[in-house]
Amino acid sequence: MNENNFVNEEQTELPVLKAEIHCTVPPDDEQLRKIKEFIAEKYDTPNVEYVECDVIIDPTVIDGFNLFVGDDNYDWTTLGRIRQLRKSFQRLPRQYDHNKIISLLREDINKFELDAGYQQVGLVTSVGDGIAVIEGLHDVEYGEIVLFDCGVKGMVQDIRTDGTTGIVLFGGYSEISEGARVLRTRRTAGIPISNRILGRMIDPLGKPIDGKGEIGAKKYYPIERTAPAIMDRKSVSRPMETGILAIDSMFPIGRGQRELIIGDRQTGKTSVAVDTILNQKDKNVVCVYVAIGQKASSVAKVINTLEKAGALDYTVIVSASASDPAPLQYIAPYAGCAVAEYFMYHGRDTLVVYDDLSKHAVAYRTLSLLLERSPGREAYPGDVFYLHSRLLERSAQLSDELGGGSMTALPIVETQAGDVSAYIPTNIISITDGQIFLESDLFFAGQRPAVNVGLSVSRVGGAAQTDVMKKSVGSIRLDLAQYREMQVFSQFGGELDEQTVKDLKYGAGLMQLLRQPNQSPMQMWEQVITLVCAGERMFSDFPLKEIKRIQKEMLSHIENVHSGICLKIQTSDKFTPELKAAIIDYANRFFTKHLNL
Repeated sequence: MNENNFVNEEQTELPVLKAEIHCTVPPDDEQLRKIKEFIAEKYDTPNVEYVECDVIIDPTVIDGFNLFVGDDNYDWTTLGRIRQLRKSFQRLPRQYDHNKIISLLREDINKFELDAGYQQVGLVTSVGDGIAVIEGLHDVEYGEIVLFDCGVKGMVQDIRTDGTTGIVLFGGYSEISEGARVLRTRRTAGIPISNRILGRMIDPLGKPIDGKGEIGAKKYYPIERTAPAIMDRKSVSRPMETGILAIDSMFPIGRGQRELIIGDRQTGKTSVAVDTILNQKDKNVVCVYVAIGQKASSVAKVINTLEKAGALDYTVIVSASASDPAPLQYIAPYAGCAVAEYFMYHGRDTLVVYDDLSKHAVAYRTLSLLLERSPGREAYPGDVFYLHSRLLERSAQLSDELGGGSMTALPIVETQAGDVSAYIPTNIISITDGQIFLESDLFFAGQRPAVNVGLSVSRVGGAAQTDVMKKSVGSIRLDLAQYREMQVFSQFGGELDEQTVKDLKYGAGLMQLLRQPNQSPMQMWEQVITLVCAGERMFSDFPLKEIKRIQKEMLSHIENVHSGICLKIQTSDKFTPELKAAIIDYANRFFTKHLNL
C-alpha cells in the first residue's frame, strides 16, 4: 500500500486560537506564557504554539489583565477581584452577631480563592430606536437579560441565523455605541417582590417610582411563567363582585375568570376596572393595576382615586407610561401578572387589570418592525396572538393542593367606532371568558356604565353567582333586550298598544336603575333589593327622573329600619321565598308610608 495514503496526525494543521489581553501594563514573558498555558488548557489546544495573544493597552483596566477569547471573558483585573470578594461577602449568613462580624469577614478573606472571573461577552454592531444588534453570545437564550458596559439592561428578543442577536433596550441608548461590550446575566426578566410591594407604584423592572423609597424585596420573581396546567386548576365558582349592578346581575365575574372590558375611547372602561378595585376593600383581595402607554396624568388620577378610597393599601400599580420606551410597555403586563401570580401561589385571591392591551399590541408591533420581522395583518407580527394568550392563560383558580389562590384578569381593549371585528379585539375575545361591551351611544346618552346588554356576555355566568343574586335577577336581562328592540321600532312613530307602552316605560325604568355614579360600588344586599323591587315593577309608576332618588331613599330606609334583612341577604346561602317576601314587604311599607301610595 502506498505510504502516501497515510496522513501523519502531527502534520495536520490546527487553527490558531486568537485571544485579546486588555491591560495597562503589558505582561512580561513569564506572565504571557502562563496566560497561553491557561488558554491552551481551557480550550483543549495541544500546546501554547497554537495560541496567539494580541495585547491591547486599555486605560480603563486598573491593574491586572482582562482576557477575551471569542465570546468568553476572563477578568483578572483589580475590579474583577473586588467583585468576586463582594459576592463572597454576600454569602455570609443574614442573621449574625454584630460583635463577631470582624472575625467573620477576616475568616472569609483568608478562605477566599480567586477564580478566573469567567463571563461571556458580545459586541454591539448597531444601535438605534431602542434596539441593539450584537455579535457573539452564541449561547444566549431568548428572553435572557443582558447588561451593557454603560449599565443599561436589555432583553434578547431576536436570535438570527446569521449569528447576530436583536436586543430590546430598557433604558436610553445614547451611551451605547458600536463596539460596546455586552455581558450575559444568565437570568430571564423578573422583578424583586415581597409583601411590602403593596401600596407601591413600580416600573416594569420592579423599581419603585412613587418617591417612597426602596421596597427592599429580596425574592426575584420571573415575569414569564408557564400557565397552570389543567390538573392544577379547579372550576370557577366564587364571585368577584364589581359593585356595579349592571355587571354583577347580568354578567357576573368569577374569581379566576378573564373578563374583557371593551369599547371605544372615553366610554368608561377604566372607570369600570377602578370601581371593581374599590369594591374589593376588606375582602382580602390583592389588586394590581397595570398602566400601559397611558398618560402620566391619567395614572396619577387613578392613584389619587384609590388613595382617597383607602384602596391603595391592597393595590400595586405597575406603570409604563406613554413616555417610556416600547420595551418597557411590552413587558409591563407580564410584570403585573408576575406580581399577582406571586400572591396567587401564596393562597391569596388577586385581581389584575391590564389597561390597555391595545397599546401593548402596538408596542410589540413597534419592536417587531424595528427587529425587521415580517409584518402581517394590520402590520402586526404573526405571533401577536401568542403575545396575549400566554399572558391571559396564567389567570386561574388554583386547586386546593396549590393553596386555592386565584387570579382574575380584567384586560381592557380599545375599539375604533365600535368595531369588535378588528384584529386585536377578536384575538382577545377568543382568549377571554366573556366581555363587557361599553357602547358609545349609550355613554353619550347619559347611561353610565354604558353596558350593551346584547353584545356583553359572561361564559362563566351563574356559576360565579351566589344563589341569592342569581334568583333575584329574574328575567331582567331578557326584559332589557326586548326593551332595546321595542325602543328602535317605537322611534318610527305610530300608535302603540297599552302593553307595549307599559313595557317601554318598565324598560326605561330599568335603565335608570342600572345607572350608577363612578366610585360608588353597591353592596350585594343593595343590589338584591333593587333587583327584586325592579322585577316586581315597583318603580314603574314613578317619573324617570325620580327613580334614582327613590331607589337611594328606599335602600337607606331599609338599612336603618330593617338592618336584619340586609345582613341576612349578605350571609344567606339560599334565596328562599320567605326572604323574597320579606324584601317585598319592607319595600311596600316604605312606598306606602314615605311616598303616600
